[in-house]
Amino acid sequence: MTLLQPKDAAEAAEMILWAGSERASLEIRAGGSKGGLGRPMRADHVLDASRLAGVVDYEPAELVLTARPGTPLKDIAALLAAQGQMLSFEPPDWRELLQGGGEPTLGGTLACNLSGPRRLRAGAARDFFLGFAGVNGRGEIFKAGGKVVKNVTGYDLCKLMAGSFGTLALLTEVTIKVMPRPENACTLLLPGLADEAAVGLMAGALNSPHEVSAAAQLPAIPARRLGFADSALTALRLEGPAPSIAFRAEALQLLFGSGPRLDAPESEAFWRKIGEVAPLLSLPGRVVWRLCPPPSVAPKLVAAILEKSPSAEHFYDWAGGLVWLSLDAADAGPDAGASLVRAALKPFGGHATLMAASEETREKVAVFEPEPPALAALTRKIKQGFDPYGALNPGRMREGA
Repeated sequence: MTLLQPKDAAEAAEMILWAGSERASLEIRAGGSKGGLGRPMRADHVLDASRLAGVVDYEPAELVLTARPGTPLKDIAALLAAQGQMLSFEPPDWRELLQGGGEPTLGGTLACNLSGPRRLRAGAARDFFLGFAGVNGRGEIFKAGGKVVKNVTGYDLCKLMAGSFGTLALLTEVTIKVMPRPENACTLLLPGLADEAAVGLMAGALNSPHEVSAAAQLPAIPARRLGFADSALTALRLEGPAPSIAFRAEALQLLFGSGPRLDAPESEAFWRKIGEVAPLLSLPGRVVWRLCPPPSVAPKLVAAILEKSPSAEHFYDWAGGLVWLSLDAADAGPDAGASLVRAALKPFGGHATLMAASEETREKVAVFEPEPPALAALTRKIKQGFDPYGALNPGRMREGA
């Protein structure tokens, strides 16, 4: 196995062209923090994009930043913070969840379309992805998008690249929209609600005029792992100027009841732990699933799973639109609970992703939601168009793709 480290797009194109001509496969990586996400690969060589790093252009007044994909997220965050700005999609750090090291990068975050608790209000990573330059599996350098939000020239390939996990192209430069950082923040904690009541409350809070930017429900045991009292907690985040937060917090408490409040530093730490899936990571010998059902039916979905697997643990993010589920690996069986989870999900709709399991398990179980035949055929055609020799991240998302 050869380690290839291109210093620019032209060199990367030569390396990918060589791999295609040799019918060799490449594992694309940069910071190396997401090696445990998706199916394990058996590539012939590694294409390390860590040298493709650095900020190319940043225009704070225009809220636009262009950088190379290997740029560490911490460097991007520090640069933006100095200008009172941020990545609004709140990318989560999953190194503990995936039991990996390395350093999260901007390119890897966009390629995997990773979004944290603010996603339900601000949108996903792909919604801030304005343009890119990249190299496809033919070794061809190409560009898409631009530096303005309303760029409608050609196909919106940014949406295609976000969530493709490096199977279609190597990103060599990306342009994103950034946002002002809120002046202040606080989180309301409403104790003691059962799941169904909490999901209804979160929906009501989001539909109120009080601009809730994140909403989560923690059952008692996950809440206790974060250091709170032995009671379920419903969390609502408010951001903005301090007087506005104070007014909106009082209004929400009049509507939904009162509870303790977390100030800005405590609120930031709380939501960072929610994004990292910290409430479910203290127990060994578990597998972790990420379920995305319609929020209104999320408690019924969880109840159906708990009926079959009483040892399961869970919590809700995105006001119920995201359910994190932990299963005992021994109880889950050789398929890591895939048959149980997907059978329970089927009547409600949505999709399930196996996030944390052994490499052996992820190799034989469908990590991502199986596609219907028509969609699977379209996926194969897109892959064939961008990477006809199957050189880029083979098998990362699906067997043989």
